[in-house]
Amino acid sequence: MINGVSGEGANDSWLLELNQALANTVDALHTPRFTSCLMRVLQVLAAFDCAVVVGYRPDKHPIYLFDSLLEHRELLFQRYLRDAYQKDPFLLSLAERQEQGVYGIDDVFCSGPERDDYLQNFYHQTGWKDEICIALTLDDNRWLVVYLGKLGDRSALSERFHHHECQRLTLFLSTLSSLCRQHWRGPFHLANAMVDSDVAARLRESVESFGKSRLTPREQQIAALLVQGMDSHEIAEYLAISHGTVKNHRKRIYAQLQISSLGELFGLFLNHIVASSASTN
Repeated sequence: MINGVSGEGANDSWLLELNQALANTVDALHTPRFTSCLMRVLQVLAAFDCAVVVGYRPDKHPIYLFDSLLEHRELLFQRYLRDAYQKDPFLLSLAERQEQGVYGIDDVFCSGPERDDYLQNFYHQTGWKDEICIALTLDDNRWLVVYLGKLGDRSALSERFHHHECQRLTLFLSTLSSLCRQHWRGPFHLANAMVDSDVAARLRESVESFGKSRLTPREQQIAALLVQGMDSHEIAEYLAISHGTVKNHRKRIYAQLQISSLGELFGLFLNHIVASSASTN
């Protein structure tokens, strides 16, 4: 990416880079390479250090799809995805506006105790100095939410996102949304969203091993789908079994894991991911 350089030659180089990145992303549709290619497109449009991608549906847990965090990943799994997301100003704003767009922290709230609480009790611990959120519409009830972060003086990048970077992202918002709609046509599914990386391999292993010592293979499958955000009706349709069968499996899953709610199941799964990742490092 060419930053701070003007002239026809620089503009041509930038367009060629973007064109190639978009072409690679189209070629990667419905493959494990898609998310990595999408990140490359975003890097051409805006310089960033870290990225997190989640699937979002109103009143449900966000579904983890991708991250390129350099450190503090435990905050993502142990805090944000478990409960801190409920105070995420970007998701709160998205639930209210229901509009795709590119948003900075100042776009979703300017001041007040909610902002101070989020910034002091979670955001500042991530090490991010600036953040933008890209909300992309997939269908009437599903969104892809991409968080891009800058580490400021801890990286070679400037501390804040420039206005022209947000403009570029906004300009190509429809293209990004169209690509993501093609890739994520069905329900969000962690296994289908994996990227071709070591992190992806570890997460696949975590999904496959979750509850293995206590649950039957079918119960493991249903538990994994539950923590990825699918409800009982969606699981029944996905597995071609009855809704009543899913409910019976769900009761046994809760009993075997000694939990009583989906929230506890989700927390158990996140702890399993963290433990599995730690054992491979």
